[in-house]
Amino acid sequence: MSHEPPDTSRLQLTAAGVDPFDERVYRAVLARHTAAPAELAEPLDCSADRAARALDRLRELGLVGRLSGSRRRYAAIEPGAAIEALVRSRTAELDSVREAAGELSRLFDAAQAGGTEEVEVVVGSEALGRWFVRLQQEAREEVITLDRPPYALTTSNPVEATALTRGVRYRAVYAPEALEWPGVLGDIRELVGRGEEARVLPGLRVKMAIADRRLALLPLSLDFEGEVRAVVLRPSALLDGLVDYWELCWRLATPLDAPAEDPLGEDDRRMLTLLVAGLKDEAIARQLGWSVRTMRRRISALNDKLGAANRFQAGVIATRRGWI
Repeated sequence: MSHEPPDTSRLQLTAAGVDPFDERVYRAVLARHTAAPAELAEPLDCSADRAARALDRLRELGLVGRLSGSRRRYAAIEPGAAIEALVRSRTAELDSVREAAGELSRLFDAAQAGGTEEVEVVVGSEALGRWFVRLQQEAREEVITLDRPPYALTTSNPVEATALTRGVRYRAVYAPEALEWPGVLGDIRELVGRGEEARVLPGLRVKMAIADRRLALLPLSLDFEGEVRAVVLRPSALLDGLVDYWELCWRLATPLDAPAEDPLGEDDRRMLTLLVAGLKDEAIARQLGWSVRTMRRRISALNDKLGAANRFQAGVIATRRGWI
């Protein structure tokens, strides 16, 4: 019995933390009741391995279950109950961030008074830089960051490359403005090549770094022209709230790295990623080493390739297909 590909013109589960490609897989399983990864490869135009990874992620979210037996086969969980549970989980995460409001007030008060056991205030660009190095050197498992301009000392981070070689996982969410700074995009791509997982999120208004979810560094202001003040946070409800906030940003952000089955050329994929991240034409052309006229000509050709009416639609189509 043949199955038509599910209508994915309206993907609706992104706000609940479901990747657009994973939602396509979920809809395909719903249409079949049960499915194996190999059965989904052709209708979804992907490899069986990619479908299998998506099914495993859906299983972790409680949207599908793996059937017993030696072959990998999955069944869809009844959507009403499964999605309601997912929404409750996301709501609980948001509530956790909201509950941190009291601790945020405490942070403000501590900054005025000079610090507490859980909150230490550091002053000056050099002190901030030393703490950023120390935080990474003390990390044993993972460093997670929110990154945006301005920068207190330098945009490069040689400590990260060393930490990656000793097995520390790095996950970074960048503001589009960071990609516009000279040399930053090249540095990011070099770090991604070494193992960093990088994403971009428009509207990011916070800078912070967290090591092993037990130590955080957070500037109190993005005005680095005057006296730079930051706080070092140790285990507390406030730190837990900041970790939850980072997780929300990570889920909403657009990956900078390419999927394995990327049908786009490297230049087109980079251009689309920067478009989706919200950069202006001039900034994109500068990052790619093109003239603005060349960049716009490439966008026009890419719109034709994707069957898109405009660049916004091209970004939506490419994202839904899992190409960026």
